[in-house]
Formats: sequence, C-alpha cells, structure tokens
Amino acid sequence: MRLRSLTVVFISCLITFLSWVIIPPAVALTQIRLFDVSYKDCPPELAKGAVISSGSAAANCFIVIGKAENGTYKTVYDADIFGRIYDANNDSVMQNRTRLGSIPEVPPGISYFELRISVPANQPTPLQLKQFKAAGFSGQVRR
Repeated sequence: MRLRSLTVVFISCLITFLSWVIIPPAVALTQIRLFDVSYKDCPPELAKGAVISSGSAAANCFIVIGKAENGTYKTVYDADIFGRIYDANNDSVMQNRTRLGSIPEVPPGISYFELRISVPANQPTPLQLKQFKAAGFSGQVRR
C-alpha cells in the first residue's frame, strides 16, 4: 500500500515537472496600432465592374492605405483589420460590419498596409475613416 502511494506521488511530481519544462509556445492575440490611415481610388483594372456584396448595385472601388506598428519583437500573422467608414453625410458605408479585411504578415516595427474596399456608388465622398486597429497572432495559425 505504501509503495503504491509513493508511486502515485512520484508520477504526479514527474508530470508536474514535465509540464513546466515542456511548454508549447503561446499563440496569443497581439494588438497592432494602425495610423496615418487614408484612402485613394483603385487603379482602373481593379475598379472595372465593381459591385457591392449583394451584387445588385454599382460600387466605387477604393484602397485604404496606412501604417501598421507592431510593438513586439515577433512577426504577427493574420492580423484582422477593424474600423468604421462613413460617407460625407456621416452614414455608415459598411452597415453592421467592423472587420474590413486582414494583413497576412506584420513584421516588428512600422510597415505599410493596403486594403481594397467597395463602397456603393450612391454614397457621397469624401469618406471618413475612424477607429482603425488590427489584431493578429504571434505564430502561424493552422488553416
């Protein structure tokens, strides 16, 4: 009986020790600061035949550009871009949608990003870009 309890205690200690030594790398969400965000018209080859997601109305094509700051020392992968876009009348361009796209890789430091968006042709410009931010993973996410 006593040998059995010693064996259980030994195995428990061994498992605890190994769980401290063999730890898989944490893949946590990393916040990315987006700044100097603006937009420009799409080149004609991208804008040709643009329609909104419902497919029934004409749309204008724009490319959102800006800088992304990764304050960590690791590359961030699959960073989702969130933000709000309003037209000249302060009406939301993308109803009920704040995730606008993604950046495949954000290296440490400051880098540039681009994001293509389609806006219904009946919404007046200039567009207002607000509350832009991104969040990604410090390790490759399986697909």
